[in-house]
Amino acid sequence: MPQPDQLTSPVATPAAPGPAPRRLLGAQLVLLLFYATGFVGLGFSQDPGFYLQFMPLTLLLTAALLLGFDRHSPAPMFGWFALTVMLVGFGVEVAGVQTSVIFGNYSYGTTMGPRLLNVPIIIGLNWLILTYLAGGLAQRLPLPGFGRALLAALLMVGMDVCIEPVAVHFGWWKWFADVIPLQNFKAWFALSVILQVYLNRSHVQPGRNPLVPFLYLLQLLFFFGLGWVIG
Repeated sequence: MPQPDQLTSPVATPAAPGPAPRRLLGAQLVLLLFYATGFVGLGFSQDPGFYLQFMPLTLLLTAALLLGFDRHSPAPMFGWFALTVMLVGFGVEVAGVQTSVIFGNYSYGTTMGPRLLNVPIIIGLNWLILTYLAGGLAQRLPLPGFGRALLAALLMVGMDVCIEPVAVHFGWWKWFADVIPLQNFKAWFALSVILQVYLNRSHVQPGRNPLVPFLYLLQLLFFFGLGWVIG
């Protein structure tokens, strides 16, 4: 008899063929252009502040293109999933900033756009993008539900490891005494597992989104490469 996780697990196959290849290539080229421009501007420009102001726009564009290629998730469930992840991500960040208990003692700068309760409003969207990307990669592997959640959480923490030095350098956020605590990565992993379990239970199927592998790799190379340049 199939187990519950098997009944709700998405089929690990790519999206159905059709007019998507041309649109997919167009989306990949647009994302590559934005991230390559940001990489050169932040890593080698004499005025990186000019490029920093486009970060919220880049994040919005990334989300729009990525989620626009989701063709297999049930619309109502996908909407609730996206809203829940953004609210949970934002809410945990607010609690983290206000109490210093969850991730450690840190604060946000002003380069990520408007803030609410000392947290950039757009940070919830970042949690959604990372949760969707990591979950999509894990869904492509023949793993049980909780195994996928653990793998996806590790992928999210791995991305955060690459993001942290870049974020601190450019003032997206800063840590007390300029030390990134191990607590941050533990909390990231715990929250990521919770979000990934929710993803697997919600019938959302990022594993069938053809843009997922390209965008995860692009972001990973962007932050890893930029961290190497500024380091």
